[in-house]
Amino acid sequence: MLGQLHDLDLHLLRLFVTVVEAGGFSAAQGVLGLSQPSISQQMARLETRLGYRLCSRGKGGFGLTAKGEVLLKATRELLVQIEAFRHQANGVAGRLLGEVRVGISEAQDSSVTLRLAHAIERFRQRDESVRLELVSAMPADLERLLLQQRLDLAIGYFSGKQSAFDYTPLFEETQRLYCASHHPLASQAQVSLEVLLEADQVEHPYSFLESPDPLSGGRASARSEQVEGALAFILSGRHIGYLPCHFAAPWVERGLLHGLDPTLNFQVPFALARHRAQVPSDAQQAFNADLLRAFA
Repeated sequence: MLGQLHDLDLHLLRLFVTVVEAGGFSAAQGVLGLSQPSISQQMARLETRLGYRLCSRGKGGFGLTAKGEVLLKATRELLVQIEAFRHQANGVAGRLLGEVRVGISEAQDSSVTLRLAHAIERFRQRDESVRLELVSAMPADLERLLLQQRLDLAIGYFSGKQSAFDYTPLFEETQRLYCASHHPLASQAQVSLEVLLEADQVEHPYSFLESPDPLSGGRASARSEQVEGALAFILSGRHIGYLPCHFAAPWVERGLLHGLDPTLNFQVPFALARHRAQVPSDAQQAFNADLLRAFA
């Protein structure tokens, strides 16, 4: 009786099927490349392992016993399953599996969204069965999610001071000072820094910059962590504040926003961040590579 199946058992079972399909020991010699005594010896070994006879062989010719018929059917099913398993196992060897969770800062320029889309397109051309998740959040939330390892990768403007993270620079975003078109400063050809510092500002959340923005230390009775909130304060005509140029452009075109002194512009560096203690999966490494290629 067979307990556990071993390679030898599989070899003997395959030989058994070949003998049956060939129609006997003599006919199977050419197929197996073995002599008739060798085939007979191996069949006897299989019968010993099983504990019952599989076939009759003699003057009456080759024929299967009732138990041999049952084993033949079971063996053919087993070999089909083994082949299916082999194909599936080999397919998994080169396939990317699992999930990749990516965070990205809110209110991105369309060019950034397009590059992200190109990275996704390139990734989906790989041999993969991966669940991708995109999360839009503020930089502080992205850092928190990375620290909690609830994100695998994040694109944002970061302090660069988190020793737990690896950062790869991607691009820069231009920030400009704006006021509403009906704000008193909009009608002035030139506005001094002293006047700007006296104007009521929107305190912005770009505390991740290595150096302060040009108007730091000025008066601010409004604060918003989201650019949409900063825009609302500025459009009220009661505050001035910084906005990403790409985000403000449609409002400038509509005549509702006015850009102030461009010499006060500053750049916000964006990076791709990951937690260095988190061992990346093959899928995460592949998507990381596709992102870097898209933003190159």
